[in-house]
Order: sequence, then structure tokens, then C-alpha cells
Amino acid sequence: MQEPGGPMLVEGPVEVVQEDGTIARSDRPVVALCTCRRSLVFPWCDTSHRGRKKRKAPPPASERHAE
Repeated sequence: MQEPGGPMLVEGPVEVVQEDGTIARSDRPVVALCTCRRSLVFPWCDTSHRGRKKRKAPPPASERHAE
């Protein structure tokens, strides 16, 4: 099962053809592929998705409480 915004687990060995035509290879028995594109070692997941949460937009000024 894939965590929303998280990696996709694939049984290895794996070859990934990237957009520029280069091939990334892994001989590991299970590989985590990055689906959020935040990884510094793309196409492999480095768990960067865990530390970068999307921020909520602040409420409009008309809905803010006076302090």
C-alpha cells in the first residue's frame, strides 16, 4: 500500500528509465521509488516527503480573530 505523498515500493532488481534517458539501477530486493519528487537521490526515495508538509493558507483577514 502506498502512503499518500510517500514512496512506491517495488520488488527488485529494478531499472528506471528517467526523463533524460539515463537508467537508474538497483539490485535490492525491495526498492522505494520517489513519487513526490522531493528526494535528493531521485528516483529513489530518501524520505524527504516526511519533513516537508504542505502549509495551510492563512485564513482571510475577515475571518481572523482580533487579539
